[in-house]
Amino acid sequence: MSLKLYELVGTDASRPFSPYCWRTRMALAHKGLTAESLPWRFTEKSEIAPHGSEKVPVLLHDDKPVVDSWTIANYLEDHFPDRPSLFGGEGGRAMARMLNAWGDIAIIGGIFPLIIADIPKNLAEVDAAYFRKSREARFGKPLEEVQASRDTGVIAFRKSLEVMRQTFKTQAYLGGSAPNYADYIVFGGFQWARVVSPFRLLEADDPVYAWREKLLDAFDGMARKSPGFAV
Repeated sequence: MSLKLYELVGTDASRPFSPYCWRTRMALAHKGLTAESLPWRFTEKSEIAPHGSEKVPVLLHDDKPVVDSWTIANYLEDHFPDRPSLFGGEGGRAMARMLNAWGDIAIIGGIFPLIIADIPKNLAEVDAAYFRKSREARFGKPLEEVQASRDTGVIAFRKSLEVMRQTFKTQAYLGGSAPNYADYIVFGGFQWARVVSPFRLLEADDPVYAWREKLLDAFDGMARKSPGFAV
């Protein structure tokens, strides 16, 4: 069996930073699977175009492409049923589907304006230019202006995590007593921020911070060992 994973990197190929790729990395580790990392950059779209995608992650299973982190998670669950479950049943899969959308909107969407101008610092010139042009077109202003209010913006972001704090009053993880794909959906956003930006998203006494720390240490510290900022 051969597994290969296209992952977004910048100037440092050992520093994958896409939140969606981290969802997949954690899912693979949960299943006890190892995939060869194929570093990919923003302007290398021709590399993955033959696999039917313009974005990563792209998983190759014996050269069969599986595109999109949610699709990959379902593929891993269905094709490796003898390994630990990512969802814990169809009910868990349905709840994770909702969390997948919440993770995109509230977590990635909430973090993006707080770190957006830090991301190009991790990229080669051609990729930084692409990132700046495409994202400034999306926001309608320079990246630095988007990020300028982050000291106040982070307060609103932290408040948006209250549903997680309430959950952690009665269970250790979003998935229950142990982490599952629900946790990896949300963790991917925090790991993305940790890898590309020194900005502190969480206070040290926040239960969400404690949860993130446990996931950084999961799977023999796989995420913590990935180069990043100590935030």
